[in-house]
Order: sequence, then structure tokens, then C-alpha cells
Amino acid sequence: MFWWEGQGPEGFRVAFTDTSAGNLALHVGDDSAAVRSRRSALEVHMGIAPASLRFMEQVHSAEVAVAGPAPAAEEVPVADALLSPDGSAPLAVMVADCLPVLFAGPGPHGVVTAAAHAGRRGLIDGILSNTVAAMRSAGAARIQAWIGPGVCGRCYEVPAEMRAEASHLPGAASQTSWGTPALDLPAAALSQLQGLNVSVEAIPGCTMEEPELFSHRRDAPTGRFAGLIWQPR
Repeated sequence: MFWWEGQGPEGFRVAFTDTSAGNLALHVGDDSAAVRSRRSALEVHMGIAPASLRFMEQVHSAEVAVAGPAPAAEEVPVADALLSPDGSAPLAVMVADCLPVLFAGPGPHGVVTAAAHAGRRGLIDGILSNTVAAMRSAGAARIQAWIGPGVCGRCYEVPAEMRAEASHLPGAASQTSWGTPALDLPAAALSQLQGLNVSVEAIPGCTMEEPELFSHRRDAPTGRFAGLIWQPR
């Protein structure tokens, strides 16, 4: 069910699902009852309360929303990062080539956690810096981040103009393995976070190259896997 699972601060867990967990997105034409059943199975596997996992409606923005006490069945926020000021809300971010980035840092009321969706547009517009700023506004210190699997710089082919648009992001410019312009989203995210004094762990895995990960570029239409941060009960 998990491509990778690791330990965060104070007993928190971080993980990234794979295709064995199934598609977790409601917006890709899948049967909604089947998606909700997979989400329920995932919550059982995570050891969290039913219907407590919080999702976003991701729109490639740089907006950060706060996860309140409402259950996941309530209105889903339109945002590309979700923050829990005390870590009480289990958080999810869905991807299929863009980067899932998870965050944790001790704060005044527990561990401040966040989950961000970092694609090309979000990285350019500042989704990661906005997420770190929101966490620090909530009192987070010693922030750690985990960059999950995404399309790698050898596979993410883009027009030359699109690569030039991201030229201000250190590490972003790349070239595919077949010699065309490309973007390296993981390298750009790593550079941004290190520049913000965030401790970072990059999890290996290219979505284009690994059949156990969903990839929109490889298989569109396709499902979505998730990055998760939570504290088991």
C-alpha cells in the first residue's frame, strides 16, 4: 500500500501510497463509491479514525488552507497546501507526476504539519515558500520536509519557453534523457526548501519510470496516489 513510509517528530508518520492502494481521487472519472472505499481502507491501514483524512481540491495555485476540526465529509478547501496547526488532522495530498511534499515542525500546541502539491506552476508561484511561511506563522520550528516521488528531470519534457519561465528557480533547468528541454521539479523543490532553512529528505521514485506509481503523463487518464502525514491513534 505504501511506496515509502517513515518517521516524523513525536510519533508522527509520513508516507506515500502506490498503485496497490488504488486511485484515491474523486475527479478522474473513477467510481466514487470505489474511491471512498479505498480511502476508508487507507484510514484503517494508517490507524486513524474513519472519515478523518483531510483532502484538498487542488488547482495548481499557491494557496495554503488551514484544516479545521471538521471531518473530511465537510466542504473540501480549494488550495494546494493544507496545514494543521496542532497536527490533529491527518493530511493528504494527491499527485500523479507533480510533487507531494509533507512537512512537520514542533509548535506551541503540538506538531505543526502540512501537505503541499508542488507542480511546475506551484513551484514558480511559491507554494512551498507560502507553506513554510504559514507553518512559521503558526509557531513551527525546526521544520522537516519530505519530497515524495514525482516526474524526474530526465523525463519531464517541456517546451524551451516553459523551461525559461522557471529559470529563476535553482536546479529547475534540465534536459531529458533523449536531449530535449526539461524541468527537474525535485531538484527545484529541494533547492527552495534548503534555501528556507528546512531540513529535507527526498524520496526516490520517478512516476514516469515506475509502474507502481500513477503518472498522468504516461497513462492519462489515470489515478492519483497520495502523500500522507498523521499521528496514529
